[in-house]
Amino acid sequence: MTRRKVTPIASNHFLAGSNIANTRTNHIVREPYSVLEQPLGTAKHVRIVGIGAGASGLNTIRTLRRGLKNYEHIIYEKNSKVGGTWFENRYPGCKCDVPSHNYQFSWRPNPEWSSFFSPADEIEKYLDRICEEEHMTDAIKTRHKVIGAWWDESRGLWDLSIQNLETGEQFRDHANFIIDASGILNNWKWPEIPNLDTFQGELIHTANWPKDFDYANKTVAVIGNGSSGIQVLPAIHPAVKKLYHFVRTPTWVIPPRIMAMMMMDSPAKSILSQLELDKDENFSAAQIEKFKNDPEFYKKFVKTIELDLNGAFAVLLNGGPTQQFATKVVIQWMTACLGGDEKLCKALIPTFPLGCRRMTPAPGYLEALRSPTTEVITEGIAGIVREGIQLESGRIIELDAIICATGFDTSFAPRFPLVGRNGNVQDKFRAETPRSYMSCALPGVPNYFTVMGPNAPIGHGSVFTLTEHISRYITRAIHKCQVEGIKAICPSDAAVADYSAHITSFMPRTSWAASCSSWFKGGKADGPVTALHPGSRIHFFHMLEHFRGEDWEYVYDHPSANRFNYLGNGFSTKELDPTFDSTWYLEPSADTPLL
Repeated sequence: MTRRKVTPIASNHFLAGSNIANTRTNHIVREPYSVLEQPLGTAKHVRIVGIGAGASGLNTIRTLRRGLKNYEHIIYEKNSKVGGTWFENRYPGCKCDVPSHNYQFSWRPNPEWSSFFSPADEIEKYLDRICEEEHMTDAIKTRHKVIGAWWDESRGLWDLSIQNLETGEQFRDHANFIIDASGILNNWKWPEIPNLDTFQGELIHTANWPKDFDYANKTVAVIGNGSSGIQVLPAIHPAVKKLYHFVRTPTWVIPPRIMAMMMMDSPAKSILSQLELDKDENFSAAQIEKFKNDPEFYKKFVKTIELDLNGAFAVLLNGGPTQQFATKVVIQWMTACLGGDEKLCKALIPTFPLGCRRMTPAPGYLEALRSPTTEVITEGIAGIVREGIQLESGRIIELDAIICATGFDTSFAPRFPLVGRNGNVQDKFRAETPRSYMSCALPGVPNYFTVMGPNAPIGHGSVFTLTEHISRYITRAIHKCQVEGIKAICPSDAAVADYSAHITSFMPRTSWAASCSSWFKGGKADGPVTALHPGSRIHFFHMLEHFRGEDWEYVYDHPSANRFNYLGNGFSTKELDPTFDSTWYLEPSADTPLL
């Protein structure tokens, strides 16, 4: 396949008028300046290609519609339908561990969630309904996959290679901007165990669960005790004949969220006592009707739970009183659920700080480990044999099925060649610590934005709310390019280096940086924290409120590279648009505080 040559960033022609041009001593030749014959505020046409139609991709469609004019937008989605992780993950017991009414878009509240923690299929249906009712289907091409992207500096465009997964056909596309919303917990991987393919039974990954898999009365192994493992195990335990649970690293299993809120005397304590829930935390029909018919109560409930969730960051600060108290409570809880069994407590209760690995509520998980039909194995796996799993001691455990709850590729390396100004980002991210600008953009990769890129607050709470803030930020950046004559925008190397230095200095304050195997650190026990934001959720939202233009490098459309060419012919679109109130500045709302 022919590749367009990527013009080196050192070319003075393209640096003219940009921030990086100011650092050069070379003489820059500019073409003569001429006034642009259009009013200030005119938005040039741009083409935007999105990757992924999960929650982030769907929200992006809505945000772009509300924030931009004169653009076209297409999303390429590899699956057969929208939904992302909530379409792909369908294993027994799969549900969200964020309260339902806070795991939704602020612009599409759903008072009819059936449970305090919604099951996967209910979240999938919520996303399906949004896609249909918001008429988003026309912007999405399912069963299409981006397999390569190359930046052309001279044109200020991305050349993309797309594969139709139905036909196998490949074709080319182009874009002024790419918005990558493919997700971090989306690219599942098999565990690195020798001879995995030699097993003659059923080999399953939780993120690729077969609809017809029948585990009843079978001898089953569950490898992994992350979020998926501790959800699937109690769900299948009652039906299996024998269950072997392979635990490499202890993990913090926290009390049920409602119980924890009550125990911690949280802001949500008073409103939780007003809810009608059964023992499985399902809402009664009367409670759902109250949510639907009493909007003030519903709003108070949602905001109070959100307030409680936002307060969780203090638990993660090393040595703080909140962390100390919470650690004591969780140890007591886990010990009680394990019946004080010394062997199980040693295997399951961590010695590393609370929050080093993702903390997950897991009703029934610890109790299932005490069952006579369950055996917890902490010994290392030597490899897979035809009959099952061979331990390092030589013992062979014969199995009918192996369930791998072993997570995802969290390296942040793009899944396709992404060639920017400095070469293929895949190579760079595999060789070095992934670095981004505020999780939204990458150095040396112009006009490319990420939703949940490196050091996004993926473990801080609801992804739905996070993506709303990120999408607005990205939309503001694209709008700036449309109305200010900017052909290419990219965070400067200096800004990304400074931001990364802050992350490196801040993370040791948190339990995330402690020594434990965690996907927060790309699956390593020690190393840089690449999957979390250096602060609270509110800190992240606050950070994205304003676009720091000084942190970006610009290449301008006009041959003269004059940054003020967008000022145009002296008129403004605000005075030429008959639908706009051109005396808006006389309204009281115009006199708002600067901060």
